[in-house]
Amino acid sequence: MAFARAASGPSDNNALRRSFWRKIISVGARVPFAEELLAAYYCAFDRATPLQVKATLIGAIAYFVLPFDAIPDVLPVLGFTDDAAVLATALKLVASSIQPEHREAARSAIDRL
Repeated sequence: MAFARAASGPSDNNALRRSFWRKIISVGARVPFAEELLAAYYCAFDRATPLQVKATLIGAIAYFVLPFDAIPDVLPVLGFTDDAAVLATALKLVASSIQPEHREAARSAIDRL
């Protein structure tokens, strides 16, 4: 599967990707929605994904990555609830665009982590 650059510029896109992988590696075990988050990531960077779907998913991924959010991620139990809510909303909007190959890539990534 070929993944493309997202709607933003290449340097912004690369920074988001690096930040995403740093964070998912550091907190992956504590994030109960890691597989959905990874499926969203793979869908967002898939060349076949429509632009507005990419924008929705990249917004949710950026919210997960950015250090400032409504509930700080360092808080036990509650820390990722806002991230989960943002991701769940984005996924509900674009659910039909997340393909089996995105989910398979997510499972493979989880296995490697």
